Amino acid sequence: MPVKIDSKLTPQKLVPKIERLFQLSGQKILAIEKNWKPAQGTPVFTVKGRYTSRGWTEWTQGFQYGSALLQFDATGDERFLEIGRRGTVQRMATHVSHIGVHDHGFNNISTYGNLLRLMREGKIPFNEDEKDFYELALKLSGAVQAARWTKLADGTGFIHSFNGPHSLFVDTIRSCRSLAVAHQLGHVLMGEQDTKISLMQRCVEHALNTARYSVYYGKGRDAYDVPGRTAHESVFNVTNGVYRCPNSQQGYSPFSTWTRGLAWAVCGFAELLEYVSSLSSAPFPTDAKKLADMLMSWISPKMEKWPLHAKTQVAFVEAAAATTGFYLDNCCADGIPMWDTGALNLHRLPPNYLNKPSNPYNVWEPVDSSAAAIASQGLIRLGNHLNAHSNGKMGARYLQAGLTIAHTLLSEPYLSTDAKHQGLLLHSVYHRPNGWDYIAPGQKVPNGESSMWGDYHLRELALLILREARGEHYLTFFGGVSNKS
Repeated sequence: MPVKIDSKLTPQKLVPKIERLFQLSGQKILAIEKNWKPAQGTPVFTVKGRYTSRGWTEWTQGFQYGSALLQFDATGDERFLEIGRRGTVQRMATHVSHIGVHDHGFNNISTYGNLLRLMREGKIPFNEDEKDFYELALKLSGAVQAARWTKLADGTGFIHSFNGPHSLFVDTIRSCRSLAVAHQLGHVLMGEQDTKISLMQRCVEHALNTARYSVYYGKGRDAYDVPGRTAHESVFNVTNGVYRCPNSQQGYSPFSTWTRGLAWAVCGFAELLEYVSSLSSAPFPTDAKKLADMLMSWISPKMEKWPLHAKTQVAFVEAAAATTGFYLDNCCADGIPMWDTGALNLHRLPPNYLNKPSNPYNVWEPVDSSAAAIASQGLIRLGNHLNAHSNGKMGARYLQAGLTIAHTLLSEPYLSTDAKHQGLLLHSVYHRPNGWDYIAPGQKVPNGESSMWGDYHLRELALLILREARGEHYLTFFGGVSNKS
């Protein structure tokens, strides 16, 4: 395994670095708030250290205001609560009703969800009307997201990406959060002739179909079936609901692994595993036979008599463990991956480059620090879950790997210490195939820039560790939601 895991790291040992991060973070949030004009659109990634917009879909605005809420959570500085709350109220309503994207779990859980969580935890004063406002937004967001539904030949389905009904993106595993939260708040999606559609049912179906089609398990599915690798996009025939082929929008090819997509799977499955494990079997989906048949078709007939709740957890563990193992085997010794495991010029890098610390300034292919921030959180969550429920040895390994990667990201050259640079996490990559990333003079590949999702997930990772070090409530996307289902 290329990652050199530091087995002696603890959340407490990372606190000084995390406190430094949030000091820098606050300066950068205030700089963006001062200089960003809403008419410019949504800040997406930096060019020469300043945030710019890139119209594709508006999937990063929740990270902008959500970052301020995480900053308040970590520091108690009410300036950031005001920035996050005001931005959510003034700018996020269209994201709640946005029918054209698969990103509700990014935008709305990061804003309305964080605000509801902070209120439930007592970090902001309780206000009934304000609570109802956040809850209504989260209910609607989950229903709108669930309505992007493509039905498959076996009767199950998935939330399709903005590319259209044929397209399952691995990224969307983390938007399942919006369905889970809305379901816990007692909401359903209403269909034709007042049909009640379970949001939990669609959440679980989408996650299981992501595990089935986006994740590889070394079972001979195609000539590139390496255990744990992921396909960014899975393509289906929408006429009959049959799977056709893998594809990639942001990776190098359908048969290599775009590492940010891999990281979404690592983190998304670990989070959903935490969520499902927190439930009794009572609020689980009603159409049990359809889900049970799906699980039996690709996991193990030995589990035929297991309850659906347990089968689903096994599926999530398998997907999380497979993707986590592949991530750890295919990043550099400090836990930072190249942007794609099969990128064109990787063979030009020094021999055994994965066994050495990453070099974001190499001249051949960029790294992607944002993938590391996302995956690190997933590793910690999976490690904590296994420690608590089943496999302490593997849990400890994943937990220490996550802390090791966090240690790398909380230090230079990845932590942005320049007050003139608006980004927090350096060496993030957006869309390499489209050439959207800024390449500085004298450089051959992008480096030195930041992204709104990279900055947000570094803050979220740091807050997860900090709250554990302080003995506070464990940070989850569903922690602020009382079960009304």
